[in-house]
Amino acid sequence: MKQVVQNYKSGELALLDVPVPGCKPGGVLVRSAYSLISTGTELMKVSEAGMSMVGKARSRPDQVAKVVQSVAANGVPATYRKVMGKLDSYTPLGYSLCGVVEQVGAGIDDVKVGDLVACAGNEHALHAELNWVPKNLYARVPDGLAPRHAAFGTVGSIALQGVRQGESRLGEVALVIGLGLIGQLVVQLLAASGVRVVGADPDPARCELAERLGAAACGDPASAAVETAVAELTDGHGVDQVYLAAGGGSNQPVELAARLCRDRGRVVDIGKCRLDLPWNAYYEKELDVRFSRSYGPGRYDPEYELQGRDYPIGYVRWTERRNLACFLDLVARGSVDVEPLVSHVADFDDAVETYRSLKDGELKAVAVLFRYPGQEVEAEAPVVAVPAVNVKRSPVRAARTPVRLAFVGAGNYASSMLLPHLAQRDGVELSTVVTTTALSGANAQRKFGFAGATTDLDAVLGDESVDAVFVVTRHSSHAELTRKALLAGKAVFVEKPLALTEDELAGVLSAVEESGNDRLQVGFNRRFAPLLQEARKRFGARTGPASLRYLVNAGRLDHGSWYLQQGTEGSRFAGEGGHFIDTASWLLEADPVSVYAVAPSGNEDLQVVLRYPDGSTATISYVTTGSSGFPKETLDLIADGKVLRLDDFVRASVYGRKRWVSSRLPKARDKGQNAELAAFVKAVRTGGPMPVPLQSLVATTAATLAVQAGLAGGAPVTLAGAR
Repeated sequence: MKQVVQNYKSGELALLDVPVPGCKPGGVLVRSAYSLISTGTELMKVSEAGMSMVGKARSRPDQVAKVVQSVAANGVPATYRKVMGKLDSYTPLGYSLCGVVEQVGAGIDDVKVGDLVACAGNEHALHAELNWVPKNLYARVPDGLAPRHAAFGTVGSIALQGVRQGESRLGEVALVIGLGLIGQLVVQLLAASGVRVVGADPDPARCELAERLGAAACGDPASAAVETAVAELTDGHGVDQVYLAAGGGSNQPVELAARLCRDRGRVVDIGKCRLDLPWNAYYEKELDVRFSRSYGPGRYDPEYELQGRDYPIGYVRWTERRNLACFLDLVARGSVDVEPLVSHVADFDDAVETYRSLKDGELKAVAVLFRYPGQEVEAEAPVVAVPAVNVKRSPVRAARTPVRLAFVGAGNYASSMLLPHLAQRDGVELSTVVTTTALSGANAQRKFGFAGATTDLDAVLGDESVDAVFVVTRHSSHAELTRKALLAGKAVFVEKPLALTEDELAGVLSAVEESGNDRLQVGFNRRFAPLLQEARKRFGARTGPASLRYLVNAGRLDHGSWYLQQGTEGSRFAGEGGHFIDTASWLLEADPVSVYAVAPSGNEDLQVVLRYPDGSTATISYVTTGSSGFPKETLDLIADGKVLRLDDFVRASVYGRKRWVSSRLPKARDKGQNAELAAFVKAVRTGGPMPVPLQSLVATTAATLAVQAGLAGGAPVTLAGAR
């Protein structure tokens, strides 16, 4: 078999043919699927090997001390032969992998041949095709977790043990210094625990990545940005914990920790950085300095690691094996996302060249994986972009009274859900209705009192007396009509969806940028529903991650419905799903960062799982095969020991310290259209901000598009650029 080795004396790296390890009792033989290069620890070792003998001595003073002791005990010649013999031999690299159990040793009954396991240890989870791994250094991979993600198990355990040493609590604020691989994982683990995180790293790309993964703010430690963020989040008191995940010879991290930590705060060393503690600063604040020893309790104990003697859970809750299993579970459940950390996947045969590229700086990476023979080349994880809204706004003037509105389209939804609320509203004038046929325009004019009806869209867009345009047409025309109305300088209300493709969405934002006109609202009305507004208020503020379940009993469509024309009008979920994603994001007060969608064969039912920056998740079950007698929409929001329940906009309840139940609405369900229209008209009349921020509308649209991309790719979709 092949294994990556290094000669510490010469610095040579090689992919060496070595014998297959035997399967000893108390462990399993594992065939590697993916192994992870630790771009911190391993590259430091590789760099040291390339140094001169003097450089090696300077970098490892602990080993120099051992040599001096050996000289005193055994003399120079014997010590020289011993040291040179040790240096001039091959040593292994690697300590974090995922693979398949190929053989089970005596005494092992928790896994079987063919099981997928994550493995740990710098003697047992090596960059090699086969490894023998003792019982306490492997853990079964949860069903559904990709092998490439399970390969992060060991480094994840290191980060997890560091967070445990910090004893973080809900609502606290932490500072993570160093946003490499371990630092990025620490950020996510803290955010998933309800801790607000500030990151510090001189690399802007790593700061941006950490913010995408849950950090409240990040910046260069040499700038004022980090101190400003800490001051704002802690009211000037300082952070509760500092996690040192940086390497190198600078003493800046420990000095920054002392400056930004609160009185009697905790400083946890996870990386290997210089630790010349400024005595006065640490003494005056009585800072608690802690070390995190690798993967957790059991590390470096041969009875635990090699002989398989576990520590009783009642005395040691989190051993290194239990940490490993816990981290895998967090990734499997979506609380931690490792895919954005994967910078490069290399074939194992290219291992030596990959190390060289990393060492020389040609390959800049947070995490690099080796893919072993027999593993299919995985398609890149699907990505849907969430474009940033960058617009130099044109001055917004308040509209005249009454506000003059034009409608493009007057179909069933416009006629039943929008126009009845606007026709009788004070301060509103229905100016013109634009339809494709003269008769439908005449009918709308007669029913709702439009001043005029036409089939000429350009005439309406060129009419300076029209303040706002409503786009209420078929889905395929929404983006183009919105784009034209924005370029004409009109405020726009467009029914969902805003766009059916990423290109259409980009076209709308291009019009915003070109015109400086960002006066746009999409018809996501449910967040305006009075019953849901009241329930959210009763639920109160949230400190920890939440779980949201939204069941949409959509039912079957009538034969001949234009909603079935998926080739031109998009899928049903593309047309309607934005409602439910927007509602979930509004309740969770954030935009999603990833989307996973699955569908059973033979029908249009969907399960959509959205993950949010703080670790919250929303599951939308969009089903067409249910009973028509069951309510259409039911929603549950669970967090912090509280539950919010919405029953189809008829009744809502909140369970917490006190229970609140709304009275049953005596009239038809109010899903928020009236309040939404009132907010839009007010924004147009006063020149104030639109009811929903444009970036939120874009994020919801991108997440809706990601559902179809996820179904096509069969994998979670990252929302690139999500905030």
